[in-house]
Amino acid sequence: MYRSFFKRFFDVLISFSALVVSSPVIVVLMLLLALYNRGSVFFFQNRPGKGAKIFKLIKFKTMRDIKDVKGDLLPDFQRVTPLGNFVRKSSLDELPQLFNVLLGDMSLIGPRPLLIKYLPLYTPEQHRRHELRPGITGWAQVNGRNSISWAKKFEYDVFYVDNYSFLFDIKIIFLTLKKVFQREGVNVSSTQTMESFNGNN
Repeated sequence: MYRSFFKRFFDVLISFSALVVSSPVIVVLMLLLALYNRGSVFFFQNRPGKGAKIFKLIKFKTMRDIKDVKGDLLPDFQRVTPLGNFVRKSSLDELPQLFNVLLGDMSLIGPRPLLIKYLPLYTPEQHRRHELRPGITGWAQVNGRNSISWAKKFEYDVFYVDNYSFLFDIKIIFLTLKKVFQREGVNVSSTQTMESFNGNN
């Protein structure tokens, strides 16, 4: 029953409630980011969801679109604003994904939606991470997030696909809150992202 109905029911209920409660924070962040980013507040990117169906992920934008003389974007660490750095560290950049949950593109808990370019690189077993809606947080995130290897991350994702339940999801929620408050398992540097996945060879 949880898998067929209540998981989605709780996704809608909790994400809507969270948006209502956090709306003052969201409004303030939108105003501050508009100032720091000179107009741009949100970051949109196409990601694969359930069944590898493409959807548009939304996050708060933490970097300016600063380019070099050739017209190429500068490295991330040169484009992250002080406010963006704080928003990343506190995971507040994920708040707009609650709208993705309401729309049905994502779940509160599931494998994180990664880049489209990774799709051809997965093994058949790793591709099973797309059997569920992607999540704002997940089993891999509470077990190391960007500090673990890609292979281990995918192992956690598939484990979740095979074993998710109401109690398992509650456990992940509490572990996520703990890590957010303690700022564990994020990037080695808040201005760097995890290295790209280049396949299994």
